[in-house]
Amino acid sequence: MRLDEHLHRIGNDIVAAYLIVAPDGVTVVDAGMPGQWKELLSELASLGLALRDVKGLIVTHGDSDHIGFAERLRTEAGVPVFVHAADAARARGGDKPKTTMPKMRFGPTFAFFAYGLRKGALRTKPVGEVVEIADGDVLDLPGAPRIIGMPGHSPGSIAVHSPLAGAVFVGDALTTRHVTTGRTGAQPAPFTDEPERALASLDAIAGLEAAWVLPGHGAPWHGSPASAVAAVRAAAAA
Repeated sequence: MRLDEHLHRIGNDIVAAYLIVAPDGVTVVDAGMPGQWKELLSELASLGLALRDVKGLIVTHGDSDHIGFAERLRTEAGVPVFVHAADAARARGGDKPKTTMPKMRFGPTFAFFAYGLRKGALRTKPVGEVVEIADGDVLDLPGAPRIIGMPGHSPGSIAVHSPLAGAVFVGDALTTRHVTTGRTGAQPAPFTDEPERALASLDAIAGLEAAWVLPGHGAPWHGSPASAVAAVRAAAAA
């Protein structure tokens, strides 16, 4: 799905991943669920591109619903997988700490887990090899993505800012659709390791220039990062 000239999305408001499309190739941000592999291939084909045009995959954090097809992309296409050093172990299959269970409504929660089953969530493979990255890195990938550390949801959660795409990709640093309540609008994401730290980390993106704020779950936020951050903090205070 085309969002803008250099910006495409695969998946939906339940689980999404993104493509930065540049003259020198494609950077994929997050890998969703294993079953979204076909959507990746279809989106590339719609652009007249193929797997050989994908130069790198950046994972915003190491949770299973963000690394779905990462290992397949790495092994079948030789695409390097970039993960913050603090989440490298999680992406390679390490344990995720238990978090406080969020509020739940049956319909949205069932839809989230049912979608995961349809998209092969139980077949998610850990990433066998990662390239560790850090806050402030500008990667030599299409779109010149800059890494912004946003610890809280996980120790190595990041945002990815691409001026070419006019976008900041935030993973689960915030959400615009709560996966267990169905509530829409910018708000804190559930299943967060350190909620207060995650809120504080939003300062790191508030001053960025971008037309899109793109979460791993929920509709794209077509507006400034500052407006998204303000909405999250208002939701958290409500």
